[in-house]
Amino acid sequence: MPTDDERAQVEHLLGRPPLGAFEIVVRDAAGLPVVIMNHPLLDDGRPMPTRYWLVGADLRSRVGTLESTGGVRAAEAAVDVAALAAAHDRYASERERAIPADHEGPRPSGGVGGTRQGVKCLHAHYAWHLAGGDDPVGRWVEEQLQAHGPTGVVGSPEKSVDTTVPELVAAVDCGTNSTRLLIGDGTTTVERLMRITRLGEGVDATGRLAPQAIARVVAVLEEFRQVLDRHGVTRVRATATSAARDAVNRDEFFDAAEAALGVRPELLPGLEEGRLSFAGATADLDPADGPFLVLDIGGGSTEFVVGTDEAEGVLSCDIGCVRLTEQWIEHDPPLPEELAACLSIVEGHIDDVRREIPSVSEVRTLVGLAGTVSCVAAVELGLAEYDRDLIHHFRLTREAVEDVFRTLVTENREQRLENPGMEEARTDVIVGGLCVLVKVMRQLGFDECLVSEADILDGLVAAQVGDPPAAGRA
Repeated sequence: MPTDDERAQVEHLLGRPPLGAFEIVVRDAAGLPVVIMNHPLLDDGRPMPTRYWLVGADLRSRVGTLESTGGVRAAEAAVDVAALAAAHDRYASERERAIPADHEGPRPSGGVGGTRQGVKCLHAHYAWHLAGGDDPVGRWVEEQLQAHGPTGVVGSPEKSVDTTVPELVAAVDCGTNSTRLLIGDGTTTVERLMRITRLGEGVDATGRLAPQAIARVVAVLEEFRQVLDRHGVTRVRATATSAARDAVNRDEFFDAAEAALGVRPELLPGLEEGRLSFAGATADLDPADGPFLVLDIGGGSTEFVVGTDEAEGVLSCDIGCVRLTEQWIEHDPPLPEELAACLSIVEGHIDDVRREIPSVSEVRTLVGLAGTVSCVAAVELGLAEYDRDLIHHFRLTREAVEDVFRTLVTENREQRLENPGMEEARTDVIVGGLCVLVKVMRQLGFDECLVSEADILDGLVAAQVGDPPAAGRA
């Protein structure tokens, strides 16, 4: 926080008292303030869209002269449109992460200078550039000023405080049923996206990833690459799980995925997949509620992970919503004997879990992950549209799970879609996934399931936070 003398200096430079909390982040060679960093909210709660202000008198005057001689138009003409849009997104993302998590009032919007497109204020761009921001307009202003004499800010400006914001990293999971992206800094989530892509379509029957399935995933990875670029993310960890493990042509998929995303997916073994899912799902849980059984129902496999502070026992089983559906369910709605077959297959795998992880009998809390569990929660809640805040840590009772199961297994695809909360792309595989959830709760005696929207993606992000950049990650 600034001292009284520093606050007086800034007030003198501005010609008025500062409107809210701020910190001096750049000084000139004489130690006088050049750039201040504003809090995103004023003292009265009103939003403050401009994160960085140029307050140094000489530079304010010189940038003002540049603006008055057509500088704004010249900057727009000189800077790549996509690079400028990405800078606006980075600026807004940094400012958003500085807002307290419990804030419920108005929030600042727009990018540099309060706009999301074009150039509005050279002062705002240059201030962010001096404070270390990746701003192409700020760099352009610097070039123009340097051409007419030194700026008085030599080398790396002295910073009175640490203005470094946590680095954004990303995780991408190419699963059997969906392809997902998470961007965050380990504390704050900036983007979380999910697309149903069915990479595992037909892989059980053919042993190969279908060309159309690969194409669907690659198209989504191209979309994700654009999102990563908008946020300036350079560290990405991408993984592929069950479907890719089972496919003989996985390298063909990996080549196409790397070309689209810029990162080659890692082929995660089931045990590592389970450990990462456990880390993500339990990070914000109270260890006193453990031991936990984290149940990650995927498209091709289901991971059973037992532990309290860390994963102590892991078993990956070849049962998932897509695999069970393709292998055992041929009718819509499914025949009783098809349901019985699915439940019987799951029962055998749960017997394996009991044998391989004896401590599962000591589990106090069942934590359910992935699309099947969140979809059941959404149907139980009757959500017209997805709401992560309502679903995350919702407690599904066994009675509620059994009720949703009885409803959905007796309906055909069109009838299932009429249930609020039912996702269209999941209607044909939800029964297979429910067979896993229902049987686990029955066989292991759980009365409720804690729904978690934090999972392997969160574990992958957490694993990167604080680690030095590694070769092969883009």
